[in-house]
Amino acid sequence: MEADRVVLITGAKGGLGSFVTAAFLAAGDTVVGTSLAIQASDFASPHFMAVAVDLTDASAVRQLVESTIQRFQRIDALIHVMGGFAGGQPIQETDDATWDQMMNLNLRAAFYIFRSVLPHMRKAGRGRIVAIAGRAAVEPAANISAYSASKAALVSLVRTAALENKELGITANAILPGTMDTEGNRKADPHADPLQWVPPKMVAEVAVFLASEAAAQITGAAIPVYGRQA
Repeated sequence: MEADRVVLITGAKGGLGSFVTAAFLAAGDTVVGTSLAIQASDFASPHFMAVAVDLTDASAVRQLVESTIQRFQRIDALIHVMGGFAGGQPIQETDDATWDQMMNLNLRAAFYIFRSVLPHMRKAGRGRIVAIAGRAAVEPAANISAYSASKAALVSLVRTAALENKELGITANAILPGTMDTEGNRKADPHADPLQWVPPKMVAEVAVFLASEAAAQITGAAIPVYGRQA
């Protein structure tokens, strides 16, 4: 599976996704990268294919996967980076829109892409699934209930995928980054020391490892990447 892999990366153009995409391209993989807005010129590689898609739309996700299979005949690895953050209020002040947004971005999209990709991996008898969750999935913080709950549910979904497919050569794992040194986080917290944050490149390298043959015996894991925040 190491040679000439086809890797589907969701959220491929985001603050973390750009690093993940670059890391898999550097590893020599063919990458199908999705975001709401993305184009081939975003990554200077002949092995990159861009697909703009809304992953909260079940039919659009099915079409994405089917078109990828038609073109490449397989999906060797799914790296699910896409997600979002909203919060700032305690539970009693959290509105329906915030709750629904977090569940849609962080859980529903993952369910749709897992559901579409897994039949093809099961048929092939191999595959790697790596999802980006977050520290809040296992260590909830005050005032981010919707975000924490959605990421905890994502970890549960990943672990279920691991259990259901462990006999078929398919692994499923989650990465739990601490606060990452992204442009968005710097803007959101301009007075923080970004040296205390996790470099996105390091998270991307963990994803590349989990998609490799070296990680074939790792499945159902939720791996913390906290750096100096440990």
